[in-house]
Amino acid sequence: MNITEKDVDYIAELARLELTPAEKKLYAGQLAGIFGWMEELNKADTSSIAPTTNVLGLENVMRADIPVTFEDREAILKNAPDREYDFIKVKKVIE
Repeated sequence: MNITEKDVDYIAELARLELTPAEKKLYAGQLAGIFGWMEELNKADTSSIAPTTNVLGLENVMRADIPVTFEDREAILKNAPDREYDFIKVKKVIE
């Protein structure tokens, strides 16, 4: 793929970057190289490879989200800066 300095100008504008003419020329060459490798990767036959989201084969090890009653409610409420009855009282954040 041929990347021009005009393409680099467009990308720099999107990224809010100011580039010197030397940087534009440098980045045009680097982007052309990156897109060249991407074109090489597109040539590889991946039709027999299943999509994956995790290359390590890990599984979710999180515990089930089961509510459990805490036995010492008063211990938690003692740490609250403000409370009302058996609840932690917070300031209103929505107008």
